[in-house]
Parts: sequence; C-alpha cells; structure tokens
Amino acid sequence: MPRKHKGFFVISVVAKQYGIHPQTLRLYEREGFLKPSRTEGNTRLYSDKDLETLSFILSLTRDLGVNLAGVEVVMNMRRRLEAMQEQMDRFIEGLRDELGRRRLAHDEESSQALVKVAAPGRIIKIEKG
Repeated sequence: MPRKHKGFFVISVVAKQYGIHPQTLRLYEREGFLKPSRTEGNTRLYSDKDLETLSFILSLTRDLGVNLAGVEVVMNMRRRLEAMQEQMDRFIEGLRDELGRRRLAHDEESSQALVKVAAPGRIIKIEKG
C-alpha cells in the first residue's frame, strides 16, 4: 500500500489502514514479527519499517495463504539472506580495495624500474616451421 506520510502511527490507525483488527497487530508483536516502539505511556508506535514488514506479512498470509509458522520461516530466511547480502557486499568492497592497492603498488614499481614494461597485452604464439 503506497504511503504519502512518514512518521509513527498508533495501533488503531494502522489497523484501520490495513483492514485488520488491532488484536492481529498485537499477535504479530507477540510472535516477534513486529517490534513497534513505545511511548512513555506504553502506546505502540509503528514506524515506516514496521509497516513495510506488516505489508509483507499480510501479502504472505492473504495472497499466498501462508500460516504464521510459515511466516516465521520466511521472515527468518529473509533476514539470513539480507545478512548474507551484507557480507557479500563487504567482501566485494574489500576485494576492490585490495585490487586498488595492488594496482597502485604495481604502478609504483613499474615507474621505478630500469626497463619499462608495457601493460600485459595479447600474446601471440608463433610456431617455427
């Protein structure tokens, strides 16, 4: 559901906006699917991220017929995939940094050489005969 406003929303507004009962939101919180922040008066406040998660849960349950146990499995897998993606991104960034350092070191070594060597090019094998 597209949203125009950013901020925090109380449980009654969220329930009405998504066409669900407030008890359903409380159930999702008990199950650990949602973690709304709380005011000093203990009122639940749902953030944009909470609403994205809620939309995902509702698409699983309403559109795909997934039960709550299945939602838990899917959400755990989603978290693991996101963590693996972050690890891959850090690994690739590390590789880029290392390649950059090696390229700089190679360029520096080449500039100090007695005989300049061109960058590696195409090698053509010539057979005698």
